[in-house]
Amino acid sequence: MKKLKIAVISSYPPSKRTLNEYGYYMINHFRKKKSDYDSVTLLSDFLPDGKEFDFGSGDVPIEVEQVWDFNMWSNPLKILKAVKKSKADVVLYNIQFLSFGDKKIPAALGLITPWLTKKSGYPSIVLLHNILEQVDLTSAGITKNKLLAKAYNFIGTMLTRIILSADMLAVTIPKYVEILEEKYKAKNVALIPHGSFELPPLPDFGLPPGPLQVMSFGKFGTYKKVEGMIDAVELIRARTDLDIEIVVAGTDNPNTPGYLDGVEKQYSHVKQLRFTGYVEEEDVPVIFGESAVTVFPYTSTTGSSGVLHQAGSYGKPSVMPDLGDLAMLVKEEGYGGAFFEPDNVESLADAIQKVLEDDDYRRSLAKQNYYAAASLPMEDLIDWYTLHFRRLLK
Repeated sequence: MKKLKIAVISSYPPSKRTLNEYGYYMINHFRKKKSDYDSVTLLSDFLPDGKEFDFGSGDVPIEVEQVWDFNMWSNPLKILKAVKKSKADVVLYNIQFLSFGDKKIPAALGLITPWLTKKSGYPSIVLLHNILEQVDLTSAGITKNKLLAKAYNFIGTMLTRIILSADMLAVTIPKYVEILEEKYKAKNVALIPHGSFELPPLPDFGLPPGPLQVMSFGKFGTYKKVEGMIDAVELIRARTDLDIEIVVAGTDNPNTPGYLDGVEKQYSHVKQLRFTGYVEEEDVPVIFGESAVTVFPYTSTTGSSGVLHQAGSYGKPSVMPDLGDLAMLVKEEGYGGAFFEPDNVESLADAIQKVLEDDDYRRSLAKQNYYAAASLPMEDLIDWYTLHFRRLLK
């Protein structure tokens, strides 16, 4: 059977653009499939000055071209030129609606690129991590204006139709498949779950010595806000003698620059509050491994949660709101968590406190999440992609 050449359009560490971590694990798992792949070409965004890729070793050789950037109008033509240069058998896009920009025109131009590569003779598959029908535009920091929201929804519908002109559109949540098939009458949508990036050996589910670390991980400032988590821990401290450290791991969402600096100043009086900044890939296991619980201080959701899958991989319990895509993941993929009412600090405090005080409960959630993550490893999902690629190339 012929080995495939694949071109992947994605951000990749040390780029800090959205989905960089997913791109990292996806591409490295493709590189393990030497029986199926001849080469992998990463078509990435431009790295900041002084930064370089470190791909490490792999069974399948990798080439990289930095060809696109955030809010750059020429992205489609530059990506098409690079695809032609790669001589790829198939092209895979790892994107969401704002991957190519947060300004209307460059964001839209980027999303027509799969149609452009398909029309140029390259089978093109899009892994789309969110759909506009499931995004709260206000909470996501896109717009609060109702008229603009209507305009965005109209434009989003048009862009979704264009994205659906690719050979295949993969989404990570069954509800997305239903929406796309019902609203757009689409026949080329496939469900490929998010999956767990890596699966470390079965942990002992114990806790490291020292303070109980209540950790939140991600890009903050839009629908992910940490003030409620800090206030909740302060409430727990006031009514118990638990030794707790609050850990905010990550950076600002690109739509809310300066958010975390503002929070750090606002809560400068709070003891044992740590902001890690950007977490390098090699430090991710440490951040999760040292935590007692992973908190999702979300007011809405915009797609499948990579952080939830990571928490599961490292055998960590979660505290989360019972809403949107998180609720669907829990139901459909078997994850568990202590739930709280969004925007309710006391409810969040109760949920965190229950996990910290009841060790049997904490361990049961941790084990549930680990086994849920183990059921859908990225390695298996790459085999799903391979089957779809070969079907398209017949």
